[in-house]
Amino acid sequence: MRVVIAGAGSVGRSVARELLDKKHTVMLIDQSKEALGHERIPGAEWLLSDACELAGLGEAKLEEADVVVAATGDDKTNLVLSLLAKTEFGVPRTVSRVNNPKNEWLFDENWGVDVAVSTPRLMTALVEEAVEVGGLVHLMSFERGQAGLMEFTVHESSALVASRIGEIAFPLDTVLVAIIRNSRAFAPSADDVIEAGDELFFLSSPDQEGALLSLLQAPAT
Repeated sequence: MRVVIAGAGSVGRSVARELLDKKHTVMLIDQSKEALGHERIPGAEWLLSDACELAGLGEAKLEEADVVVAATGDDKTNLVLSLLAKTEFGVPRTVSRVNNPKNEWLFDENWGVDVAVSTPRLMTALVEEAVEVGGLVHLMSFERGQAGLMEFTVHESSALVASRIGEIAFPLDTVLVAIIRNSRAFAPSADDVIEAGDELFFLSSPDQEGALLSLLQAPAT
């Protein structure tokens, strides 16, 4: 897989290292000479250019990229790059960094963004996931917000306790994809039984979140 990353700061370089370790081809783009340096990320391609200029993106051969990652520290740049990647170069998938949570609403298909990653939002969700019991925590969105990864920790008073998964009628477009129990993660089967303290991870559409929460929060009778 060929990945082009705009922004060679700490975020962009970290993503590049991870992708290179997984044997992907990576190009880093930055307009700052100080940010670029072959010795920092051995194996990566480098390009000194403005990520919002068509000429530079053409030089980066964006049309050959499988994924473009907009990882600069400027939301406007990340939005423009995502839009250009989609409309001018036909890139199949774009991942864009959201620096200011107030701008998160802009990062959607209208700006060519497939996946928006808001570090402040993600950190907040992870804090909630660590301490929230009996509440549905939204961890991440996929497919331009059409699906979300959500976590729910089962309270001991929940009606779900001792329920067989195959007998639970989850809402439409909702899938229980994983359970963490006693620090061990596993893919649930229809015969598994839910226990108090289980962390349940769902993929669900946003319009089913209310129905899912009502099911999960139903008290034992």
